[in-house]
Amino acid sequence: MKADSNVAPVIIKRKKVAGGDGHHGGAWKVAYADFVTAMMAFFMLMWLLNATTEKQRKGIADYFSPTIAISRVSGGGDGSFGGDSVLAENTLPRVGTGATSLRPTEADRSRGTETTGPETAEAGSEQESFEKVEDLLMGRGGESMVADDLMVHIITRVTDEGLVIELSDAQGAPLFDAADRPTRTLERLAGVIERVSDLVTNSVAIEGHVRSAPIVLASDRSWDVSARRAGTMRDLLMSEGMATQRVTRVAAHADREPVRDNRMDLRNNRIEVIYLRDN
Repeated sequence: MKADSNVAPVIIKRKKVAGGDGHHGGAWKVAYADFVTAMMAFFMLMWLLNATTEKQRKGIADYFSPTIAISRVSGGGDGSFGGDSVLAENTLPRVGTGATSLRPTEADRSRGTETTGPETAEAGSEQESFEKVEDLLMGRGGESMVADDLMVHIITRVTDEGLVIELSDAQGAPLFDAADRPTRTLERLAGVIERVSDLVTNSVAIEGHVRSAPIVLASDRSWDVSARRAGTMRDLLMSEGMATQRVTRVAAHADREPVRDNRMDLRNNRIEVIYLRDN
């Protein structure tokens, strides 16, 4: 018994190990990397929107637009298509277009699958003519047909209807005087419009717009005024040499179609000369 008492006792020490409490694993790093990537993409998008023109943005959008028909049938050499090309006449109906280029349906035409032909070439030529007129009026190519003091009156835009040339009042430089007669400014603008008309052969529409009156009048004269001003612009263009048959429409809109939120803004006093699309 005495010998047993001299044996050293056995001490068992248990060490508790913490399970990654210091850094909580690596999941937060993945989430943070995704956040940084998303922010970088967002700022690149904002930069692109600010640094590109409308035409460039449309080109970028068209680049990312899918133009190839999506089919659940794979196009292999000896698979479901039996070695036929995906553009083969008997293959196109199976890839979702509903028709072929040789026998298109109305729905197929409406999607714009036909990208060549006389109509497309004509539309492209018309668009180029419109852009050339815009460049000459606005001086985008470094050369303008418009004097500096007239530039403030001109705004151009291309719409589904055609090329719209907007001539509007400016502070201290109205297009019509107090007696509603055309000012020298409008006469000079009419001369410019007639000269650039030689670049296109499209028909012309003339529309008159006026701003709203600051007070409610017993008799609304805006229709008469806008109609008279549109007619005056037509007469000015005729006197400058424009062929009478080119003007196919003269319209009055009173104060019903303002271009500024403030309906009494001077910019709402305007004449629109529209080169109408041929189709």
